[in-house]
Amino acid sequence: MKKSLLALALTASAAMPVAAEQFNFSNATTSDADTLVLFTHEKQDENVFSNYPFARQLNQAIAANEFSGKFATKLEVVAPQNSIYKRVMVIGLGDDNSLTQSELTKLGGKLSGMLEQKYIQNIAVDASSFASSDLAQLAHGINLRAYRFDKYQKEKREEKAFTFISTNANTAKQEYAHLANIEKGVFLARDLISEVATEMTPVDFANEAKKLKKIGVEVSVLTPKEIKELGMGALEAVGRGSNEGSRLVVAHYKGSDDAPIALVGKGITFDSGGYSIKTGSSIARMKSDMAGAAAALGTVKALALNEAKVNVVAVMGMAANMVSESSVAPGDVVRTAAGHSVEILNTDAEGRLVLSDALWYARTQFKPQVMVDIATLTGSKVRAVGNRYAAVFSDDDSLVESLTVAGKQVNENLWRLPLGYKDMLKSPIADFANIGSGGPGATTAATFLQQFVGDTKWAHIDIAGNALASSAKNEVPKGGTGYSVRLLTQWVENQTK
Repeated sequence: MKKSLLALALTASAAMPVAAEQFNFSNATTSDADTLVLFTHEKQDENVFSNYPFARQLNQAIAANEFSGKFATKLEVVAPQNSIYKRVMVIGLGDDNSLTQSELTKLGGKLSGMLEQKYIQNIAVDASSFASSDLAQLAHGINLRAYRFDKYQKEKREEKAFTFISTNANTAKQEYAHLANIEKGVFLARDLISEVATEMTPVDFANEAKKLKKIGVEVSVLTPKEIKELGMGALEAVGRGSNEGSRLVVAHYKGSDDAPIALVGKGITFDSGGYSIKTGSSIARMKSDMAGAAAALGTVKALALNEAKVNVVAVMGMAANMVSESSVAPGDVVRTAAGHSVEILNTDAEGRLVLSDALWYARTQFKPQVMVDIATLTGSKVRAVGNRYAAVFSDDDSLVESLTVAGKQVNENLWRLPLGYKDMLKSPIADFANIGSGGPGATTAATFLQQFVGDTKWAHIDIAGNALASSAKNEVPKGGTGYSVRLLTQWVENQTK
């Protein structure tokens, strides 16, 4: 990290979603700030704070509290002597002089959480030891954590104002602007996931997708009639029990003439389970069963805003899996657009049905170089790897490696699980059953999807357990996470470097 005390002026876009912080910079510490944030490494020389009149008091507090400076630890001094600030926070950076991209984002998130108290509104951050790219990542983490979906709350979260002291103003401004656009993609996904199901139907989702036309994204929506005419019987069947029926939403950003990268998202706007109805409190969280589609759309938005030199198309199968007299019933057989017949043994295994036709459409209509589908697909995935990892399935080792590397860069980690057990998908009356007769559920679900990808390079990412956070942690707030927007954006960007 570089040592300097120049100033950087950077202002977040006015188009930022609600809950974005205000990032302003000046060439001197502001008298408006109520809190000063300083950083220190483990065993760092006490002269590091010598620019401040309260340095001696600060060093005494560090010694008295045995503050080690370990990563993301905090020491707070209230009303420091001879200071314009009401409080000073010293944040530990650990013993490494070069924090990674993921660590800096995580640090920003943790710092945002530390500053969440209402009485802290204006913060000066002495980031003079940070390189411009490091500061951009720190600010990125702060803003990611600050997000709130407070549409239905009377008391709204107030924005906080940050003043950063740093170097290389123009470079840092450009680098954060790039990350701010990724935040907009993440926040779109979080908004879609967090919205109540009655206000986020397949038609509502399609309308949100159409807003991306303003940034150069081609958006098309197939109606139930068009879906049926194309032979997408699986997608049509899942939405049959709702008034609106199903939709296929396509968002295409053509930033290059290369063969496209296809992102295929599961978009169940509410999952009752159908006739295999869900029970217990978990059903209240089923508005998030469209998180895969939200992530695909958010990724396209991020890439389009950054004018990435890439051809990417999101294909999102949308439906509400409801119970009515027209709902598909257990034991029914549907025919997919790929020509396979599927016996529906469990109507709560609907995501793979929606994805089967969406994968077919992406493959046949766009001839992609690679397809990645994203879905909150199975509870089995949660039992296998929990919610600290998403599960990735593919028979292409290099694709798994590139996705895994991208996930590590942005703190959205993947764990590979095997494909196989196709024999357990046998049906006496159809080509496949939609659930396996035993075996690992996440794997049999992924293997079912594999039957619809043809020879196209493909990976399946199961984000069950990752779409909603029960509590805030690092750069992720409580609620909808937008999981895999950052992962997929990083992965796509890595392909162009």
